[in-house]
Amino acid sequence: MTLPIERARSRKPITWLTILGVLLLPAAVGGILVAALQNPTERLDSMTAAIVNLDEPVTIDGQMTPLGRQLASGLVEGSDDLDSNLTWVISNKDDAADGLADGSYQAVITIPEDFSAAATSAGQAISDGGGKAEKATITVTTPDDGLVADDLITGQIADVAASTMGTMLTEATTENILVGFTTIGDQIGDAADGALKLANGARDAATGAAAIPDGATKLASGAGQLGTGASSLATGLDTIAGKTREAADGAAQIGSGLIAGGTKLQGSVADVQKLVGGIQGASASAKSAASGSAALAQKLAGLAATACATPVTDQAQCDLLTSLRDDAGAVAANAGTASGILNDPKVAGGVGALPGTFTTLASSMTQAGAGATQLAGGLTQLADQGIGASATGARGLASGATQLSEGATALADGTTELATGLDTLATGTGDLAGGLRTASDSLPSFSDSDSKSLATVIADPVSSNSSMNTIFGPTAIPLLAAVVLWFGGLATFVVMRAHTARTLTSRRSSATLTLRAFAPAALIGAGQGLLVSLIVQIVASYDAGTWWAFAGTAVLAGVVFAAVNQALVALFGGVGRWISALIGVLAVATGLISTVPDWLAGIGAALPTAPAFAGLIAGSGSAVAALVVWGVLSLVATTLAVTMRRTTSAKAVLATA
Repeated sequence: MTLPIERARSRKPITWLTILGVLLLPAAVGGILVAALQNPTERLDSMTAAIVNLDEPVTIDGQMTPLGRQLASGLVEGSDDLDSNLTWVISNKDDAADGLADGSYQAVITIPEDFSAAATSAGQAISDGGGKAEKATITVTTPDDGLVADDLITGQIADVAASTMGTMLTEATTENILVGFTTIGDQIGDAADGALKLANGARDAATGAAAIPDGATKLASGAGQLGTGASSLATGLDTIAGKTREAADGAAQIGSGLIAGGTKLQGSVADVQKLVGGIQGASASAKSAASGSAALAQKLAGLAATACATPVTDQAQCDLLTSLRDDAGAVAANAGTASGILNDPKVAGGVGALPGTFTTLASSMTQAGAGATQLAGGLTQLADQGIGASATGARGLASGATQLSEGATALADGTTELATGLDTLATGTGDLAGGLRTASDSLPSFSDSDSKSLATVIADPVSSNSSMNTIFGPTAIPLLAAVVLWFGGLATFVVMRAHTARTLTSRRSSATLTLRAFAPAALIGAGQGLLVSLIVQIVASYDAGTWWAFAGTAVLAGVVFAAVNQALVALFGGVGRWISALIGVLAVATGLISTVPDWLAGIGAALPTAPAFAGLIAGSGSAVAALVVWGVLSLVATTLAVTMRRTTSAKAVLATA
């Protein structure tokens, strides 16, 4: 069944099937695009990506840390916030390269060998107090012939995984730092307590040191007196040693004299024995006795002269020999008298005992001489080794006492300075203790739970409550709807004429001719807007108010786009269709992203698709008004074009005839 609508560039009539095709074109195109692009993350499992883990684990504090393996596990496991995840394959370099080449893999994520080392380098640098921190990097490779959005999807997933792991490492490092604050604060507090004790000790030491100079001065005075006394003692001991040596010499001479006298006396025993024998044998003869006594007296006189020679070595011996000499003389004088006496039994017995007495006396003198010699040796040894050594020691004591006095004086001076220094130290350590206590109180202190919670916030301080789980924002559907409705209007006037071919000969007004050509296009545009709205509702599930605003704007946009495309074709003919196609492309280009050049964005804002796009995002009166203005201006422009077509030259008429 044909319709009274003229087909563009053909005499063939337009059928209902043609109208249906034009009516359904935007709905079909929009449905296909929305179905393909809406919520792509719900179908991520249709994409296959390979993970090549080359990481070499590191050992930290004796524990192996395979961060590459953990990252690979996190990628495979996916997120609880997403409905689906990519299909991951743990692979190697060769298999991954082959998979990219033959299309088995849409992406390959490579974890390098130094991933664990680099990822933990910052924490190690903080722990070790130095070192170079490096950023861990993973590589995302996609095939050269991959689809447009595949790189965006795989890159976004890899970035989220790397960011999550980075946040985890940052949390651990920050938690250790926060715990370290508490530990450092406690340690500084302990140091403050120690510094306070040190200050108190230094103050006590300063007090004690202040008392030392007085004692050191007294010690110096006493040491000086000790030196003087020790020097006097040494002089006295030298004198005693000299006298002792003199006594030793005298004792040695006495010993020699006694030994010599004893020897001589022992030699006189035989003479005494002879004397006794003579006395006993010649008692009857006084003359013989007197003569013998005289001889004895002479001998005794010689011994006495020897024993009493100056100096006298043994006064007792000298006195004894002198007495014997005198007695012998008396004997000689009184020999006659003694003769009678000698014959007396008692006298005879006494005379007989004289040799023994002389022997005993000689032995005693010899022993006394030996004792005197030993005494001389002992006195000499005492003088040399005892008293002399004591004198030397006393002189050393005097020298040491002098040095002690000087040292004590220096000690007094030094301890005065020490007391001042200790006082300064006490003041300084007191200030240090106060500063450390202030620092300890100023440092924050966190419990384990607080450290963990705070580290989590510091590592990821900003979050979003956005429920977006698609790479396309909420304006994707309005943009697609506006674009497909625009191309729907273009398609309408690819099939239909912008004005009747009988414009030149028609009796109707130009406005009427414009509206007669616009009316079916407007109906088709309104139908296109309604169908697109129904398809969008199936996909997006708008609430009633939002859908009615969307549908009303879409219907109005379909009608207005029909008017604009009619005007473009009426004014420029086939070039108008090219201009319309260019407008559709510009609408897509300026509606996808905000980073387009300013001049291009300015052109996009001036297009008739701009108010339709804005109204489809959120229904507004300004968008409706702008669309109405575009529609009215387009109808006016078409009317002017029709008016211009109603005048021609004779040559043109003849040419058509």
